[in-house]
Amino acid sequence: MFKRFIAAGFIGLILQIGGSVAQEGKAWTYDGPEGPQKWAELEAANAACGAGLEQSPIDLRPYFISSIENLTFDWKAQAFPVVNNVRSVYAQVAKGSTMKLGSEEFALKQILFHVPAEHAIDGVRHAMEIQFVHTQGQKKLAMVSVFVRAGDRNEVFSQMMGHAPGKLGTQTLPNPADPNALLPKGRGVFRYRGSLTMPPCTENVDWVVFEEPIEVAQADIDVFKLIFPMNARPLQPINRRFLLKGVY
Repeated sequence: MFKRFIAAGFIGLILQIGGSVAQEGKAWTYDGPEGPQKWAELEAANAACGAGLEQSPIDLRPYFISSIENLTFDWKAQAFPVVNNVRSVYAQVAKGSTMKLGSEEFALKQILFHVPAEHAIDGVRHAMEIQFVHTQGQKKLAMVSVFVRAGDRNEVFSQMMGHAPGKLGTQTLPNPADPNALLPKGRGVFRYRGSLTMPPCTENVDWVVFEEPIEVAQADIDVFKLIFPMNARPLQPINRRFLLKGVY
């Protein structure tokens, strides 16, 4: 299950989470004339955005209860460079942080932020979603997502938002931050086959979405919303895919 490949060479683009895609392809946005409804028309490489049958994000219903591959996180603390690429804010991750999905090991490359959450549960989206981008060599991509809601302060999230550039650019955290602090305590997850949630919307991405959200301070959510009031793709049809739910 979940063992198809992404076209060789594409990982090199997604490692910049839209920066390289935006520079090499035609401009796209989250609203207006270059918004999601027009992505497929902007250039041929984006055809999957309109014609794909395994697109993300989705409403995480209905699902099938199932056994789930074990997840093992070996993420390292570091002083992340926090980047604004004009479509989102993300933390660039140095070599050495990994995740095992079953027996397969993936390298953590970036930590990407969206407002509101891109995935939904029963049509309801949380305040934000954090997506942990993992790769395996040049051919495989796995995304781990965590929902965010307002509540108690999360020190790591607060550090990242406190150093999020307000415009195109990069700021590096002054002290190491542990990305494991951005994971919920609950081990319930959804698993499905999907796509990138930005052009070119390439399919065959393995998604792991945590059911339980983490809490962060409302003030830190507001910091992100001042930079990007909205950077989430609309929900896509699940079509004939199987959505699994279980505990790892």
